[in-house]
Amino acid sequence: MDQRVPDTSEGWKTSGGDPSLSDVHRSVAVRGKQSSWRRAAAFFGPGYLVAVGYMDPGNWATSLAGGSRFGYTLLVVALVSNIMAIVLQSLCARLAIGSGRDLARACRDAFPRPVGLVLWVMAEIAIIATDIAEVIGTAIGLNLLFGIPLELGVIITALDVFLILYLQKLGFRWVEALIIALLAVIAVCFVIQIALADPDWGAVIRGFAPTTEIISNPEMLYLALGILGATVMPHNLYLHSAIVQTRDYGSTLQEKREALKFATIDSTVALMFALLVNASILILAAATFHAAGQTQVAEIGEAHALLAPMLGAAFAPTLFAVALLCSGINSTVTATLAGQIVMEGFLRIKIAPWLRRLITRILAILPAALVTAWFGESGTAQLLILSQVFLSLQLSFAVIPLVMFTADRSKMGVLVAPLWLIVLAGLIAAIIAGLNVKLLWDFAFSG
Repeated sequence: MDQRVPDTSEGWKTSGGDPSLSDVHRSVAVRGKQSSWRRAAAFFGPGYLVAVGYMDPGNWATSLAGGSRFGYTLLVVALVSNIMAIVLQSLCARLAIGSGRDLARACRDAFPRPVGLVLWVMAEIAIIATDIAEVIGTAIGLNLLFGIPLELGVIITALDVFLILYLQKLGFRWVEALIIALLAVIAVCFVIQIALADPDWGAVIRGFAPTTEIISNPEMLYLALGILGATVMPHNLYLHSAIVQTRDYGSTLQEKREALKFATIDSTVALMFALLVNASILILAAATFHAAGQTQVAEIGEAHALLAPMLGAAFAPTLFAVALLCSGINSTVTATLAGQIVMEGFLRIKIAPWLRRLITRILAILPAALVTAWFGESGTAQLLILSQVFLSLQLSFAVIPLVMFTADRSKMGVLVAPLWLIVLAGLIAAIIAGLNVKLLWDFAFSG
């Protein structure tokens, strides 16, 4: 039965205009595939672009610092962040499929223009903060593998735009294939390193249990928010709500319900895989550095130098550097797409992807280059962690509108989020906002 979805356009203040990433919108066929397994396979991909947020270089810095300083204690933060990400990304898929809008376009169509402009500025700042981490991480990876000076590596990172443009011309599936291949390389590198580190698995399991010390200890809270900001990243919410719409899933209610189910499975499985890799960074730091009394390791280069003597394997640092470089390349692809989505969605402005990428990358390169030249590698480590905490502070500006939209029946129709999901998402939004207020309070009154 061809049951059409009721029109929900009256729930939005404005409508119209091309969708974001219009060149790949509905470009991956889903309809016409007779087998449900083949239709499910067509949704395999977007979740792994989202999962890249778990493994970007900023996450490395916060997880290395957290693992070396506090051992396995902050593993529970990685787990809670993963649960938050699964819930929020499922809402992104629901918004996209239920309303036909990505989060940026939804903000533009729902809020007065001044509010939309403020949210756009916040989204751009979050993407720049993300890009700073990618610039530094990729430059460090190039330095560790090929001996390229950090200052030159920061500039070389601007060239990744040509890779992205080439893959987009081949088709969006090629972009996803690159991401998944690089994620596989990262996972293999960490499996080998964890095996060499031989962690205390009993302590690992206990690390996933919550402790009030994370809230009461300002230093631990700072790193915990850094891990949260490096995991549940604002640009991922804009990204996922747009790339789900690269699938041509149809327009009937049955087709949309099936699309929502498959998209949610895709993102959930991808994020569970990402949790394993994300936790591996912290476990490696705890088993290698914290266990040996090296509690102040936060610099990626320092961690790289210490791995060989501590793990007793000469190839361990190479695996570490390869995984880092793959992480940096992966993150640049997703940040480029998110930047394009944010600009097109909020402002209805379409500019050439290479120009958009160049503008964003220059804004990221300037602080990264200045810090690298002035403070060296120690400064880049602090900038990495600060960028991730800043992302956490930006997160509420994306999460709160997302929860508002998916809870509004006039905007979502029959695909409105169920009450239990709205309550859970609202609780997540409140926790994020509350932790950020606590962090700012500590900075202001506790030094």
